[in-house]
Amino acid sequence: MSAALDSFFFSYQALIFAVGVNGLLALSMYTVLAIGQLSLGQAAFMGIGAYVSTLLTLDAGWPFWAVLMAAMAVPALAALVIGGPTLKLTGVYLALATIGLGEILRIFCNASELTGGALGLSGIPNKTSFGLIYGILALALLGAVLVARSKLGRAMEAMREDEVAAGVMGVNLPAMKLGALVVSAMLAGLAGALNAHANSFIGPNDYGFDQAVTILSFALLGGIGSPFGPVLGAVILTVLPELLTALHDFKLVVNGFIIVVAVLFMPRGLLVWRIGRIG
Repeated sequence: MSAALDSFFFSYQALIFAVGVNGLLALSMYTVLAIGQLSLGQAAFMGIGAYVSTLLTLDAGWPFWAVLMAAMAVPALAALVIGGPTLKLTGVYLALATIGLGEILRIFCNASELTGGALGLSGIPNKTSFGLIYGILALALLGAVLVARSKLGRAMEAMREDEVAAGVMGVNLPAMKLGALVVSAMLAGLAGALNAHANSFIGPNDYGFDQAVTILSFALLGGIGSPFGPVLGAVILTVLPELLTALHDFKLVVNGFIIVVAVLFMPRGLLVWRIGRIG
């Protein structure tokens, strides 16, 4: 039995790690969608975390725990810098502005020798493990659940349903928006660092528009009624392409069809259950 489990883990290690990393990315998207903001900057924050962690590992020789801290701190700083002007925007305009952040990162990484240009960076030592990735995911999920059950979670839900009414009731809208964006950037940067040290390679095209839409799809498919919904969406959309491998080029068509059907017939996502309040 143990030999069979070892063989299964060895064969599907990359997929198992990808599910955990994408679960973190889904929680980063949930953090901003939970207050009614549509940001597509998660892929850029993930890329910043990936490049920062890789450069600190390869060029500076930092210990891995310090690398992970930096991979959260630098995207958080970037979120603070861009948060002021962009969070005044709403709806599709905020989404367009955050898409621009990803394109700036892609162009910079393509042109810079520091980031390896279009060829990216390879030879990144694998310092991740099943316990590390899923331990971090479990802690992030626990934190999101505790927030959702608190008075803060109630304020976030009020913002999502009616921002004007929430402001009238005393919710500090600018602080809530900036805080959600910073936490979202930290989670995405951490996911980028874990992904870089699991795959041993990063490239500028890994963090563009396609990746941003994929992360958004996790939350749309799973639903944002609770933190478990986006994680469920990430699990399905990460595993599904592997199950459809026999369809070759048509697997992306089937994948997209499932997302369209889910959005049309289940607009609140697959998991509509909401967490009860304690505050």
